[in-house]
Amino acid sequence: MDFILSQLAGFGAAFVGLAVDPLTYLYLIASVFLGITFGALPGLTATLAVTILTGFFGNKIPLDYSLIALLGAYVGAIYGGSYPSILLNIPGTAASAATAMDGYPLAKAGRGGEALGLTTTASFIGTVIGTITLLIFVWALLLVSKNIASPEKALLALFGILLSGTLMSEDLVIKGWIAGLIGLAMSMVGLDPLLSEPRYTFGWSYLMSGFQVVPVLMGAFAIPQIIEGLRHVEAGKILALKGRILPNLRSIRRYLPTIGRSGVIGTGVGALPGVGEDVAGWVSYGVGKTVSAEGDKFGKGSLEGLLCSETANNACIGGALIPLLVLGIPGSPPAAALMGAFKINNVIPGPTIDPEIILRVVAILVLASLTMFLMGLFTARVFIRILAIPQTIFLPVVMVLTTIGSFSVGGGINDLYLMLGVGAVAYFMNLMKYPIAPLVIGVILGSLFDETFRRSLFLSDGDLSVFFSRPGAAILLVLNIGLILSQLPVAKRAFSRLKGLSV
Repeated sequence: MDFILSQLAGFGAAFVGLAVDPLTYLYLIASVFLGITFGALPGLTATLAVTILTGFFGNKIPLDYSLIALLGAYVGAIYGGSYPSILLNIPGTAASAATAMDGYPLAKAGRGGEALGLTTTASFIGTVIGTITLLIFVWALLLVSKNIASPEKALLALFGILLSGTLMSEDLVIKGWIAGLIGLAMSMVGLDPLLSEPRYTFGWSYLMSGFQVVPVLMGAFAIPQIIEGLRHVEAGKILALKGRILPNLRSIRRYLPTIGRSGVIGTGVGALPGVGEDVAGWVSYGVGKTVSAEGDKFGKGSLEGLLCSETANNACIGGALIPLLVLGIPGSPPAAALMGAFKINNVIPGPTIDPEIILRVVAILVLASLTMFLMGLFTARVFIRILAIPQTIFLPVVMVLTTIGSFSVGGGINDLYLMLGVGAVAYFMNLMKYPIAPLVIGVILGSLFDETFRRSLFLSDGDLSVFFSRPGAAILLVLNIGLILSQLPVAKRAFSRLKGLSV
């Protein structure tokens, strides 16, 4: 009990410290507004918002303000995608795809204001549920951190790369693994972290410091998205927003069990590395349709269906930060971009992270969700006007911001070449249905795997038993091997036979 009270006191101190600082609100309002704008404009995403702000702020401002800007944009963008979903039937982000199923029919029926009010409230509650869960996992972090050494870190990093590749692949799992291993190979370019010897630099001085994280993020996430947005311009007629944008408290009370269930589902899905908010929304929507007594109304303008999607995709934010902060493995593409910001600030997420940083992250999420809630209720019509901006105007502006952000990190033209090169590779990978998130996760986690794997071998004089003689390492090794074997055709056929016999 004393330990729990001390953690709550630490959260309270972090919250008050941020709340009394006037600059906190300046960064919060600006970043949440930017995030909602990115979410509301079809073709832009939360990942792109976080990536661009990482390039602009990165390590140029204190870590607290950088986290406020990045998390504010993250929370705002996931919520902002509901605007075009409801009024255009075009999901602003993949996370809001399920929202369009019931949001657009409600708007067509003249209940768009009610739908936006419920969406805003559900997004706020979902974010708070995910944040509370994240706070609980601070204690789990402190309990396991003492048992994590180099062998466990190496196997954990490898597991994160393999798992993200497994979960993010559209068709063949091997494509996700290949993408992750490409990122792992990219992370080994530069000076050897243990011997300070150059590797794979080919005499080019720029590569001595390895591939910079921000240009890689910009190229991988922004360039393909901008090209696709310009190739497939989506246009639609914005429905008139009727009704007051206020939360329907009667509906909130009626569907409290749905909100609670969706928050838990969203947090749980978010905690799976590399999955993301779009999967959380669809899983919650599917479960809600199955268990609800009004399941036949889903897709026809159901308030319950709307709450299922919007609660889950925002709860996923806190869930995605759990593996990032506790294990050092991003739970979603925006969390991968956020990890890049940690890395350039010399903060290594994982079991050895300072718990005070997690408490500040929790406090920032609470403040960001409150800002998003108030902004959504009182400035919604501003964002509706933003929907009228053509993609052919705002996507080139995003390209300019991406270029500036990438250039500002190192101040060299080579960073732009890296961004464009990675962007070209990522675009063609997308065409061939190779997931991009595992590549980025491989770049970020690859240096951790490389350093800890080789350090373990140095300390054990090359004895590989160090990776299974320790209990924690043995469990992680089994998980890695089991994950690979489970995707073999033989294993899948055996699982199908067992499933058929059980039926």
